Amino acid sequence: MNGFTVFMLVFVVIGLPVILGIGSSIFSDWLKHKEKMAAALNAQTAEKAAQYAAHTERLEQRVRVLERIVTDKGIDLADEIERLRDDRPAPLN
Repeated sequence: MNGFTVFMLVFVVIGLPVILGIGSSIFSDWLKHKEKMAAALNAQTAEKAAQYAAHTERLEQRVRVLERIVTDKGIDLADEIERLRDDRPAPLN
């Protein structure tokens, strides 16, 4: 056996398993990191969806009030608008 053959034999028997073991450990850590990032992104997306749903509900309530004002002929419009303004929560500063 010459020196190159011995080197290749040592590399295949010792070096390659060590390199593959380290590589698989790094790959496993990378996959765990990607899973954590995906979970964080999912949580943010769910939170934004809830915020949009709440905002949509508030807008729908306002539209219902406006529809009621427009379609109710027996209400003095100016008095109703002022009453609704008084019922509105104070803006957050």
